Amino acid sequence: MPARPASALHPRETWAAYLHHRPLLVGIAFVIVPVLAALLSLWISYEEVPNETFPTKVQSPLPNPANPAILAAAAAIPSLFSPRRLAQLSGHLLRRAPSPSSSIATPPTVATMVVAPRYERELQVAELAVQRAAILTKRVFHEKAKGTVDKNDKSPVTIGDFGAQALIIAALRHNFPEDAIVAEEEAAQLREDAALRRTIWELVRSTSLADADAEALLGGAIPSVESMLDLIDQGASPGGKAGRIWTIDPIDGTKGFLRGGQYAVCLGLMIDGDVKVGVLGCPNLPVDDAARLTAESGASGQTDAEGHGVLLSAVQHHGAHSRALSAGGLAAPPAAIGMRPLTDLSAATFCESVEAAHSAHGDQANIAAALGITAPSVRMDSQAKYGSIARGAGDIYLRLPVKASYQEKIWDHAAGDLIVREAGGQVTDIHGRRLDFGAGRTLANNKGVVAAPASVHAQVLKAVQEVLKIEV
Repeated sequence: MPARPASALHPRETWAAYLHHRPLLVGIAFVIVPVLAALLSLWISYEEVPNETFPTKVQSPLPNPANPAILAAAAAIPSLFSPRRLAQLSGHLLRRAPSPSSSIATPPTVATMVVAPRYERELQVAELAVQRAAILTKRVFHEKAKGTVDKNDKSPVTIGDFGAQALIIAALRHNFPEDAIVAEEEAAQLREDAALRRTIWELVRSTSLADADAEALLGGAIPSVESMLDLIDQGASPGGKAGRIWTIDPIDGTKGFLRGGQYAVCLGLMIDGDVKVGVLGCPNLPVDDAARLTAESGASGQTDAEGHGVLLSAVQHHGAHSRALSAGGLAAPPAAIGMRPLTDLSAATFCESVEAAHSAHGDQANIAAALGITAPSVRMDSQAKYGSIARGAGDIYLRLPVKASYQEKIWDHAAGDLIVREAGGQVTDIHGRRLDFGAGRTLANNKGVVAAPASVHAQVLKAVQEVLKIEV
């Protein structure tokens, strides 16, 4: 389905755009509303007092100055006009939104301030859709035959990839039928392979959330095998900078999934090329946000381990959160997560990809040495690396280019990028540019990934550029 035209804004974006172009109106409102409240307090305290000359009572021209309400109101009015107070008020209601195509190092201006939508329904649907898909992936892991096939680039695909994508797209189509979708898989192979198609259909038709209301919110079961194939093929949007576009990686880290290591079910919502909602389902990460990464974090055989299975999410300008994965409705309550404060870079923990074909391990070792980091890197698959540093389990994630011609896929980074940034981190490419998710199905305008706490990102980026001999 083609992307929605740029002029067709989502209803929640309309007021944001309106106020974005009228900052003076917003500022005036901040002053007028509390002043009116103070005047109302004065009027209420206006009381009758006895008159010494006439036996009747007349209203005093002034309120009783001893009235506590009057004193409080009088004291409050001058403070309402102070620049400091206006700045505080605007900080609560207005959030800075840098352009996705700009470097995050560029300070935002008043012209970039917008009222930040919460995207509550989008987040709820995304979390439940990822949770349902994660249930299917765990079922697939325990099957004797995972239906592994190779794509054109020789990367493996399992029946879990196809099934999870079908379930997620079904939930999105039920709730947001006009939105475009960029997804990793297509159904051409399933239309030709009856046995593989039948196996996937049996999994899809029998996977649901244990909570009836949650399952109903996602639209319930897919009605037929043909509907399943059609849904899988609805992830063919070219992407771009216009409209609402969801991006899906049904199983990120397929090799990790196959060996029982780390993998993630990934879903992100982009609006006009900017990621607004991101969700990662990580069945093999520990639920405990305080658990630090170790050399065993990327090891095999972790599926269904006790205390594992976490759902990580973020909404732009509203922080990042985690909660345990469940088989029914969303586990409550979510916990706010944040990156670990770093004062000594030598104590940092690096995350990197398991596969040397995905990231240059030798260059990363040299970068670690340049930063004084002596601990070995933790190698693990998937966007679980983004999730791990966002919750403080690790600190720095580097994905260094191994081929000049390779372009990263947007579904491999969209959700993780937002979660790290909302947890207090910065994410750029090796040139210091924000990841551009509006360039199509790939990060065509970027090379590599550098993710670190905001306080030390500049130092990490400098070391990366020195080791890779990048001229700034």
